[in-house]
Amino acid sequence: MKYISEYRDADLVKGVLKELHKNVTRHWVLMEICGGQTHAIVRHGIDQLLPEQIELVHGPGCPVCVTPLELIDKALAIASRPEVIFTSYGDMLRVPGSQQDLFSIRAAGGDVRVVYSPLDALKIAQENPDKEVVFFAIGFETTAPANAMSVLQAKALGVNNYSVLVSHVRVPPAMHAILGSSLNRVQGFLAAGHVCAVMGYWEYPPIAEQYQIPMAVTGFEPLDIVEGILAAVKLLEAGRVEVANPYSRAVTFEGNLPAQKVIQKIFLECDRKWRGIGTIPMSGWCLRPEYAAFNAELKFDVEQIRSEESPLCIAGEILQGLKKPHDCPAFGKECTPERPLGATMVSDEGACAAYYKYGRYSL
Repeated sequence: MKYISEYRDADLVKGVLKELHKNVTRHWVLMEICGGQTHAIVRHGIDQLLPEQIELVHGPGCPVCVTPLELIDKALAIASRPEVIFTSYGDMLRVPGSQQDLFSIRAAGGDVRVVYSPLDALKIAQENPDKEVVFFAIGFETTAPANAMSVLQAKALGVNNYSVLVSHVRVPPAMHAILGSSLNRVQGFLAAGHVCAVMGYWEYPPIAEQYQIPMAVTGFEPLDIVEGILAAVKLLEAGRVEVANPYSRAVTFEGNLPAQKVIQKIFLECDRKWRGIGTIPMSGWCLRPEYAAFNAELKFDVEQIRSEESPLCIAGEILQGLKKPHDCPAFGKECTPERPLGATMVSDEGACAAYYKYGRYSL
C-alpha cells in the first residue's frame, strides 16, 4: 500500500539506523510524547536497535492513561443511572475506577455501549429519545474535532438528550510541565504526528526555544520513527534548537485549519487534571458556556466527585519519563492487564501494557 508499505521496509529502516550510529557521539534522552509511538517502538524492537547512547523515555501521550481517576468515577456514576445509555470507545471500558470499571456496570445491567465515533453516539440519541445518551469524550487534539462536531450537530438538530463527558487534554502544556520540572531528563522530543496533523506544529518552536531543546515531528511506522529519532539526534549533535518535520507527508506547519476552527467554536482552554501527574494549568478543553446543556457533568450533577489513586501505581512517574514500567514493584505481579492498578496497563497505548505484552520485564 502506497505510503504505508515502504515505511515498513526493513532495509530502509536499517539504512537510517546505520546513519544514526554514525551521527551519535553522546548520550541523549529523547521522549516520544505519544503512546501509539511507544507501542510501535516496543513492538518492532526499535529501542533495542538504537545506539546505546540513545535512551527513549515514554511520555504522557496516552489519552486513556491520563484521564483522571475522578473522571472515571464520574463516568461510572452516570453510566449506573437507569435512564442513561453510556457510550464510549472500547479501550475505556476496562480502565479501573476507585471500585469498578464500565464493564462491571454493563455486567450489572447498565446500558454501556462501544461506539467508533461520537456521531454514532449522537445517532443513538436520535433513535432513543426517551433515554439520555452520554458520550465519553476523551483524547488529545486528535479526537477533539469530531467530539466538537457532535455537539455542534446535536444543537443544530435539537437533540437535547445528548451530552458529553469531556476529558480533553493538550500536548503543549504537558511539554511545559515536563520540561519545567526540576526532575526533567528529556533533551529532545519526538512530537506526535497525528496531533500535529490536526494542530500543526506552530506552537512548538517557542517551547523549543524556551527550554533549548530540539523536536522532530514523527509518524508511527518503523521508518517514520527512526527518521524522527535521526532528525532529533542530528539537531542535538549540532547544538541546534529547531523543530524538524520528517513527517511532512501528513503534517504541515499550520495544521488543519477547519478542524482547529470547530474546536475553538465549541471548547475553551481550561485547567485539567492528568491521572498520576496532577493538574496542569490550561492543559485541557472544556465546553463553552453556550453549550452547557450538553455538559454531562452539569446535567448529572457529578462535578463534586473526588477520588484517590492507588499508592502502588507509579504511572505518573512513567508518564513523565522518570521511570520505566519494569521499575514498578507491582508490574506483572499485583498489576497485570487482567487486574490493572492503573490505566497505563489497560490502554492499547499505555507503556505498561506495551512492556507486558512484548515481554519487557527488564532492560
